[in-house]
Amino acid sequence: QVHGIVRRSSSFNTGRIEHLYKNPQAHIEGNMKLHYGDLTDSTCLVKIINEVKPSEIYNLGAQSHVKISFDLAEYTADVDGVGTLRLLDAIKTCGLINSVKFYQASTSELFGKVQEIPQKETTPFYPRSPYGAAKLYAYWIVVNFREAYNLFAVNGILFNHESPRRGANFVTRKISRSVAKIHLGQLDCFSLGNLDAKRDWGHAKDYVEAMWLMLQTDEPEDFVIATGEVHSVREFVEKSFKHIGKTIVWEGKNENEVGRCKETGKIHVTVNHKYYRPTEVDFLQGDCTKARQKLNWKPRVTFDELVREMVDADVELMKNNPNA
Repeated sequence: QVHGIVRRSSSFNTGRIEHLYKNPQAHIEGNMKLHYGDLTDSTCLVKIINEVKPSEIYNLGAQSHVKISFDLAEYTADVDGVGTLRLLDAIKTCGLINSVKFYQASTSELFGKVQEIPQKETTPFYPRSPYGAAKLYAYWIVVNFREAYNLFAVNGILFNHESPRRGANFVTRKISRSVAKIHLGQLDCFSLGNLDAKRDWGHAKDYVEAMWLMLQTDEPEDFVIATGEVHSVREFVEKSFKHIGKTIVWEGKNENEVGRCKETGKIHVTVNHKYYRPTEVDFLQGDCTKARQKLNWKPRVTFDELVREMVDADVELMKNNPNA
C-alpha cells in the first residue's frame, strides 16, 4: 500500500499518477492513498506520518526546476532543503526512527562545477544553483540524522532521469513535445537555451528501481545512479527529429544559431538567451560502479530507446489533445 502527499490546488494536479487510481475517471483510490499536505508545513507531515506509520519513506518532493530556482530561490530552499529536515524531524517526533527507512532524492546538480570526471560518491560537491545548494543542505542533514540517531536514511545521487511523464518545461520533454507537434503540423519552431550542455541521461523506471534497492540493503549508504554516457542537448534534438524522419542541420553561432530541416529547409529550432542559467552546469557524467557492485543495479534502457519512447508518447498525446 502506497501513501502519497499531494499539494492543494484549485485544479487537478495528479495527471502523472492517474493510472494508479482504482478508478481514474472518478479518482477512486485503491492501494494508493493520497493525503493533502506540503513540505513547508511540519504539522501536516507529523500528522500524516503518525497516521500512516510507513515502513519506507521516499522524499521525491521538491521545486525541481534548476532554472526556475534562480527566480524562486527562497521557496526552493524552504521546500528542497528545510522540507527534508521537516520530514526527518517528523519521523523522530512520531517515534519511528527504528522502524522506518528513508530515501532522499539527491541530485547530480550537487556536483555542479565538476571537480572530477566522472563523478562518484566521493567527488567533492560544487552546486551552481539555488536548487543545487538547497539539495546540498538536504544531503548533509540526511547524513546527520543517520549518524546522530542511527536512522536508516540514504541519499540517492541520481543523474538526469527522463520518461514520457517528465514535466513539459524540462528540456527533454520540451524537445519531445515540440518535435511531436512539428511532426503533426501543429508547430513550426521552438526555442532552447544552451545546446551544448552535456548530461548523463537515463530512464526514470531504471532509476526508481535503484531507489527501492537502496532501501532493501542491510546498511544505509549513499549511491550515485547514472548510465556513464554523456549526450548534449543538441544531440537529443537531432535524435528526436531523426525519429520522425527529419535531419537537423545547424547554422550560425551562439544566440544566432538555428536548426534547419535538411529535407524542407524550414527552421525548427532557435536559441533564446532567456533559457540560459546565470551559472551554467556544462558537463555531468556519473560513475555508478558502487551501485553495480553493491546493489547489482545497472541501467537497461539506452539513450536512443529513451528518445524514441518520449517522442512516440508525445505524438500519441498530441494526436488526441493538441493543446496538451
